[in-house]
Parts: sequence; C-alpha cells; structure tokens
Amino acid sequence: MLPFHLAAHYLLYRAKSFKLHGIHSPFVFDLYQRVILHEGNYYAYPKVEALREELQEDERTLLVTDFGAGPKAGLKKERKISYIARTSAKPAKYGQLLFRLVSHFQPKVIFDLGTSLGITTSYLAEANVQATVYTFEGCPAIAGEAQANFTKLGLKNVHAVVGNLDETLPGQLEQIQQLDFVFFDGNHRYEPTMRYFEACLAKHHEHSVFVIDDLYWSSEMKRAWQEIKHHPQVLQTIDLFYVGLVFFRKSQPKENFTLLF
Repeated sequence: MLPFHLAAHYLLYRAKSFKLHGIHSPFVFDLYQRVILHEGNYYAYPKVEALREELQEDERTLLVTDFGAGPKAGLKKERKISYIARTSAKPAKYGQLLFRLVSHFQPKVIFDLGTSLGITTSYLAEANVQATVYTFEGCPAIAGEAQANFTKLGLKNVHAVVGNLDETLPGQLEQIQQLDFVFFDGNHRYEPTMRYFEACLAKHHEHSVFVIDDLYWSSEMKRAWQEIKHHPQVLQTIDLFYVGLVFFRKSQPKENFTLLF
C-alpha cells in the first residue's frame, strides 16, 4: 500500500501514463517493450533476492551515521540490519529494472550514489561484470556490511567509496574520463540532488544513462525532477513514478514520457 503522501501523486501518474500505443519514439518504444516491461527471469535475480531475505532476518545492530535528508541527518543511532534491509533497499521490481538497464546498455563506468547494504549495487554489478561500479556510502558501518555482501556474491567489480558524498563524489569524478550510468539515491533534497546531478553532467556523454530515485518522495524531489526534465542538456526522460530515466541522445527529439510501470 502506498504511503498517504504518495497516493495522490500516483493517481495523477496513472492518469497521465500510457503504454506502447502512445509512444512515437522508436528508441523509447524499443526500450519500453524490450527492457522496462520485460518479465522474464535472469540468473542474478534469485542470488540477490536470497541475499535480501537473509538480510531481512539479520537481527545484528549497526551504529549508523545518517547523511541523508531530514532533521536527524548527521546523528548516530543503532539500527538492526533487518530494519535497514526492509526500509532502505529498493524493492526487487526496481533493482531488477536497473539490472536490465545495465544489461541492455552495457555501461563501462557506473556510479551508485547510495550503497546501503548493497542489494541495488549487486544488481548493477551483476548485470555487467566487465563494468566498474563505484558505490558511494556515507556510513562506515553500513559500507562494511555491504562489502561483506559483495564478497558473498562473488562480485569483484565493485569499488566502495566511503564518506560524505559531498566530499567523495567530486574526487571520484576527477579520476574517471567519462560516466556511462548513474543511479542517484544519495540524498532526497533538492539542493544536493541538483548539485550531484550537475557534477555528474560534467562527465556524461550522448549515450549516458542517469536514473533518479524517488521522484515524488517530497516537494523538493518533485522540484528537482521538474528541473532535470527541463535542463538544456537533458533530451529525453521517462517517468516511471518511483524512478525517472534520463537520456542525452542528440539523434532523438527532446521529449518527456510518462509510462506505466
């Protein structure tokens, strides 16, 4: 069941969204049909979901530093791993969508802005083992558990970047030539979201894919999403309600799509 503050936005999204018959862009039509709506199973799904189930039963506690949005940002408190796994990880539907996007586009350099326990990161890394996945986590205790999970899954292409994202993102961007895929899930406020977006734009190229999480989580995220859609360097966007896809393809007209997912 949707939280109350999202229900009205979801009804509006459902009213605006459409399926294949309303898509006039060949690029978006193909992506929607072959990737977004794909219902088949992939080898990585059972592995990552088994890890999720294990973490949801893990009653160990971590001393967590909150670097995200809200009045408790910067505070330390004990949280059970089971609680973090239930509340912070993206649901399987969206983790598996990210897997399919990476599998389809085959990016070489991936930034995951918000590791948590590493469930979503694992989907990104499993989708292209030749890619380098840089995953950013503010809390050292959570980052340590995520690293243990990557080891458990046998993932060798994940590089953890630990520390405040305001400080770690600029330094990591300086060390790469271009950025192929970014999942923005690090801070759900307008100003940091736009700052991270603009920073990553400096290393984007025409075939980069940016994915914005929690579009309607707050008024600040709604404002950020509207600004991103109208950004002069952004040429195509797809609103899937919980996540938004951002493209920069000069061969396609500038369009914004709201698609049912």
